[in-house]
Amino acid sequence: MANEMLLKYGCNPNQKPSRVFMEDGKDLPIEVLNGKPGYINLLDAFNGWQLVRELKKATGMCAATSFKHVSPAGAAIGKPLSEVEKKIYFVDDLGELTPLASAYARARGADRMSSYGDFIALSDECDACTAKMIQREVSDGIIAPGYTDEALEILKSKRKGTYNIIKIDENYIPAPIERKQVFGVTFEQGRNELKIDNDMLTNIVTDNKEIPEDKKTDLVISLITLKYTQSNSVCYVKDGQAIGIGAGQQSRIHCTRLAGNKADIWWLRQHPKVLGLQFVDNIRRPDRDNAIDVYISDEHDDVLAEGVWQNTFKVKPEVLTEAEKKEWLAKNTGVCLGSDAFFPFGDNIERAKKSGVAYIAEPGGSIRDDHVIMTCNKYNMAMAFTGIRLFHH
Repeated sequence: MANEMLLKYGCNPNQKPSRVFMEDGKDLPIEVLNGKPGYINLLDAFNGWQLVRELKKATGMCAATSFKHVSPAGAAIGKPLSEVEKKIYFVDDLGELTPLASAYARARGADRMSSYGDFIALSDECDACTAKMIQREVSDGIIAPGYTDEALEILKSKRKGTYNIIKIDENYIPAPIERKQVFGVTFEQGRNELKIDNDMLTNIVTDNKEIPEDKKTDLVISLITLKYTQSNSVCYVKDGQAIGIGAGQQSRIHCTRLAGNKADIWWLRQHPKVLGLQFVDNIRRPDRDNAIDVYISDEHDDVLAEGVWQNTFKVKPEVLTEAEKKEWLAKNTGVCLGSDAFFPFGDNIERAKKSGVAYIAEPGGSIRDDHVIMTCNKYNMAMAFTGIRLFHH
């Protein structure tokens, strides 16, 4: 390891010179095993590593995240996948998956459009099963506390040998004060070392006071994910994985809609008509993802138009009607929702309900808390006020 690393450029090619270094003179906590990571790669790597490290600490299970532009596109713990999930994540041909591979399949598969070209973070040593999964996806790099010999060789073969592979010192503890510069002015603050666990979910303010243990775990996953998501942000979680993340919106309702739409797409991908789509042989994975996204969306008529579907599908698919989508979406229940700051209006709850949300964690503190609580009560939702804001910039 070394004290500094020179980079090709900063956020953009014109931003030179660029480097990362340790102000205290100590070695960097990372070792680059392959490739040449860039400025944004490292921002994603360090944020992603913190996220999965905290998920593992909070849940006791291995974790993975798929990062893009300093926000997670997906995050998950290593729960086993159902046969349907294996199919929609395109890993049903890989045989039995390790817990870590399951975690990444969930993190990558929740929002495959956004995960395209991601930077991966793993909480545990990368195994061969996970590496084989990563090998066939479009990705910029990976950070993990270690790699098996087989996994390292598999990953080194990506991108003609230039794939970014970073090993992080899992025992590294950063200084309690962090700094950054904006417009030549140095900002300083204490690191956000807030511990997120079930203790944050004890103040249940709705009439429904019941939050099952597995839902508490999902709410904790949502809050830890939000801790490393650009604000404003909300996160929908189900069965141990984020299924919709809305990041960096100025309006909270726009976050809730954006993330809710992603959660809806995740659920609609499990519709029998989508599972039954017959793609042409040797179609590229990104092309297949794009086609599914458009097929599910209101733009499906364009996909099915003459001359378009023939390049994608073996057989012209039937239209997934609005009535069919509405009926299918109504079957998605028990979803959890976290928010990095209070919901200012009940409209967020109304939108969340459409995506099957039944459990919510948010800080509270709005002058309209009573209206938000009343809206939750209307749908028999259980909502906990955490009292903690999770802004991240």
